[in-house]
Amino acid sequence: MLRWVSVSSIWLYSACLATAASVALSPVIDLGYAKIQGAFNATDDVTEFLGIRFAAPPVGKLRFQAPRKPLQQQGIQVADVEAPECPQGTIGIEANNPFQGLTRRAMNTTEIEDCLFLNVHVSGKITPGANMPVVFWIHGGGYADGGAVGFDGSDLIREAGGGIVAVEVQYRLGLFGTLSLVPHVLLLFIDSIEGFIPGQEIKKNGALNLGLLDQNAALEWVQSFIHLFGGNPAHVTIWGESAGAGSVLHHIVAHRGNTQPPLFLQSMSSSLAVLNEYDFDDPIPEFLFSEVARLSGCSNATNVFDCLIDVPASTLENVNNEILTSGFFGTFLFIPVVDGDFIVERPMATLERGTVNGHGLLAVTNQFEGTIFVSPTLAANLTLAQYVAQLVPQFNSTQVQTVVNLYENAFDGTLNQVITMMTDSIFVCPTHIMMSAFPKNSRKGEFGIPPGTHGSDVVYYFPGNSTPPFANPQFDASFAGAFLGFAKFGDPNRHPVSTIITPEWPLFTAERPTEMLFNRTESFQPEINTFETDPGLLSRCAVWKELTPFIPQ
Repeated sequence: MLRWVSVSSIWLYSACLATAASVALSPVIDLGYAKIQGAFNATDDVTEFLGIRFAAPPVGKLRFQAPRKPLQQQGIQVADVEAPECPQGTIGIEANNPFQGLTRRAMNTTEIEDCLFLNVHVSGKITPGANMPVVFWIHGGGYADGGAVGFDGSDLIREAGGGIVAVEVQYRLGLFGTLSLVPHVLLLFIDSIEGFIPGQEIKKNGALNLGLLDQNAALEWVQSFIHLFGGNPAHVTIWGESAGAGSVLHHIVAHRGNTQPPLFLQSMSSSLAVLNEYDFDDPIPEFLFSEVARLSGCSNATNVFDCLIDVPASTLENVNNEILTSGFFGTFLFIPVVDGDFIVERPMATLERGTVNGHGLLAVTNQFEGTIFVSPTLAANLTLAQYVAQLVPQFNSTQVQTVVNLYENAFDGTLNQVITMMTDSIFVCPTHIMMSAFPKNSRKGEFGIPPGTHGSDVVYYFPGNSTPPFANPQFDASFAGAFLGFAKFGDPNRHPVSTIITPEWPLFTAERPTEMLFNRTESFQPEINTFETDPGLLSRCAVWKELTPFIPQ
């Protein structure tokens, strides 16, 4: 987080840095609302700025509001401290889905909330006008947890062979970031509240999809200011993992695929996670709102919205976790919704129309994405049909049986069947639909280094001080270099460093569904080659595509 220092005290900070001979203060950058100063690390040849405010603190009356422009800051802000993460949540752990029986409608401490910051890492020294490509990283965590800490853009600069600018953003999470339910509350749950304002009126009080709007505000910040750091605002690649990749999807389909002016050139997704996405006034998100109001002590308030604004952030954080843990095992409850404005319709519907933001896509999934989201105990005690019904409570009996038919005889044991079903329906098949919206410029990869589970690829992009399980320099350069080649040149076949051994990576098309495998052999040698996508997977994905309106996705 930015620290204020007077100009006259900079000499003291410089003296402290002098103890590390490779680090020196960078030139001051004037953002208009603040003057910031980072540090140049000669050893890494990277200049970093940590904890830059890109929006006003979303506290007090700004809680549950769209991000506002950052406030004026006096003096020089030394950007040398990681910002605090946004309030954190967790994942569902229950054996039963709390939404069983709900049907879809027809188609005062606030310090912990002050978390809208981003980091900027620049290759080399600051050179305004250098016009370097920009990589914009969005962390994952199920829209419930995570932050910029641990995602060091210096890693990306090294893997790109230099010549890029990396931006890592934080955004509001959990009920703080997706209490899109604030505008509309299901009256059948709380119709006893006197003076409750009708839904359309409540919508005027708050904003929907706050976390996505935070990311959007950060992308607008990049368009306004990244040139001052030597970045090219016309060459921005957005990249995310898990819910971060889900966020990438939402920016691809934002405003029905026609965001103006454009905020990015191309996209990359690692382990795209597409979760159930309801209309903002459907019973399930409205039920969640009623639970937030009840647990926060606001159910009987004259004005529920104003009451929630006044609830201490620490109380809301406890409510957030209580609700999140009540979800069915492996699921997240506070996620984006179809708001009719930023997200105009179901993301899969926009993708199928082929109207999207950006001009290219590089997508990678892991071989066993679903493993960590499945309870072996539940899988042992439920039939496949029961598990499907719990996972997707919107399905009728015919739809449940349709899914059962896909997996019951194709895979051994309920546990393997459920893991494959989760992998297909949440990660892989939505990735294929997303790629189909970029028929002339999409590539697909698969990460297979054991265990090949969700998130096991991240350490290969951001090793930091960690050692990846398969610490092979050629593999490291080839896997991460594919992403950085795409970000830097628009083509993963243009290798940013000389040690890459990846063969030619063809486009993924319906006529030739070819992917790149990133794996190792039993003798611990890199195994990087192309393969044809399993026809059985493509058949299952065709069925899931037909089911997406009912999940909904």
